[in-house]
Amino acid sequence: MIRFSISLFLFLYISTPVYAYLGPGVGGGVIVATLGIIVAIFAAIFALIWFPLKRLFNKDKKKAKNKFD
Repeated sequence: MIRFSISLFLFLYISTPVYAYLGPGVGGGVIVATLGIIVAIFAAIFALIWFPLKRLFNKDKKKAKNKFD
């Protein structure tokens, strides 16, 4: 806790202000990159669940087709 307090003191009271402008393009880029990462994670989870189920369903269809032939 003392380390955090000292770090906070140093950060807030000793630091100098920085005059910089980040335009709206940077914010848009951050939003799009974040959404891209989230979509990629959900796509990976979907693929890990869907493809084994798809293989299982196709195996069952082939067995049913062979039964009636």
